[in-house]
Amino acid sequence: MSHSLTPVVHPELHEHERQRCEVWTRVMGYHRPKSSFNIGKQGEFAERRYFDEPCEAQHRLDCLAEAGA
Repeated sequence: MSHSLTPVVHPELHEHERQRCEVWTRVMGYHRPKSSFNIGKQGEFAERRYFDEPCEAQHRLDCLAEAGA
């Protein structure tokens, strides 16, 4: 595999050339686009906080190691 040191050049797009990205989310067991939410649900979506549990992955590895021993 060759690694190039040439920088990646991203094209500049004008506003009329851009395309909106539709965001989907899981609600009550099914997926739906955020654009179809009412104003209250859009507010709830904006207030969501995302978190990561880094110790959870390590805990699973420890449990697998104990089970194999």
